[in-house]
Amino acid sequence: MRQNDSQVTRGICACSAVTVFLVLVSGQMCFAQSNHEMQSSAKIHQTAADRLAGLPMGVAYSGFRHDQHPDRGDGAANPSDKEILDDLKILARNPNFGLIRLYDSQANSAAALRLIKANKFKLKVMLGAWLSAEVSNPHCAWLKTPIPQETLDANKIKNQKEIEHAIRLAKEYPSIVVAVNVGNEALVDWNDHMVSLESIISYVRQVKRAIRQPVTVADNYVWWTKNGAPLAKEIDFVTVHTYPAWENKDINEALSYSIANIQGVHEALPKSRLVIGEAGWPSVASEFGQRASEQNQKRYVNELTAWARQNNVTTFIFEAFDEDWKGDASDALGAEKHWGLFKVDRKPKLAMHEIYPDPVAAKAKE
Repeated sequence: MRQNDSQVTRGICACSAVTVFLVLVSGQMCFAQSNHEMQSSAKIHQTAADRLAGLPMGVAYSGFRHDQHPDRGDGAANPSDKEILDDLKILARNPNFGLIRLYDSQANSAAALRLIKANKFKLKVMLGAWLSAEVSNPHCAWLKTPIPQETLDANKIKNQKEIEHAIRLAKEYPSIVVAVNVGNEALVDWNDHMVSLESIISYVRQVKRAIRQPVTVADNYVWWTKNGAPLAKEIDFVTVHTYPAWENKDINEALSYSIANIQGVHEALPKSRLVIGEAGWPSVASEFGQRASEQNQKRYVNELTAWARQNNVTTFIFEAFDEDWKGDASDALGAEKHWGLFKVDRKPKLAMHEIYPDPVAAKAKE
């Protein structure tokens, strides 16, 4: 969920002692139980050897601060090396974040890898290769006009260069880059940067031939459950995204719903090793009302961390820092801007206070 996002529609009905969620996906209904019964049946039989780089937890990182943004057609406003270094120092202090997820292989990611190595941070990286649209998706709600063919053709050239950048960085930093992720939510049917399954598989094969690290693809749990079998055969592990807040779940349902999402992928792809590539809870969201809060964010992160450790499913919390360039520029309270465990000014939110005590709160207790 790195740029504009959307989610499938949900409805709820009561059925005896459990709640059944009716999941409407491309006009079809599927079912997922919640409550304790669902949690008890959602056993993922992974061992410590299935953890990515042996680590249970990580965090998604993008270093854009206030008035910074990636290239949206008129150039990027990137963070400086000093700003990236300051971020890495923050993340390296957290014993839960031995892993960070980077989404592309451009200048910011290259700088992060260089700084991790130069400063000998005990951080490992799942490196991304960001893929731009090669198909104009008619199902994307915010794509008002089709993407011109010349743009799609240019994106194919750009994507090939991105793949080459990812390969180069993985080879240059073999002790830091522990996996390469090819594409992010490029297959699910609501995205604005769609790439065909055939093209994704071709890129995966190219990367696998070139590097020694494992290779994966990240997408929404619905896509993996319904369509993921051919791709799962090509990759070393399956990277799944789950966002109960986007699907109208309150905090009491959040963990069990995420577990159901992952269990659904496990049942569809029983031979695949699973990693949660994104899961989080916003601290503020005009879309979610009171469901979004720092208290609820802390609860979800703590509960998911405990489950991930117990079940040996490496999990990346989305995300490290708020990104106020995202979403609707006219809505400062939009959810897209507030998934961070730290605010855009790098002040820790409640979920991080035990590791990074808030100076104001600490002074008030004195």
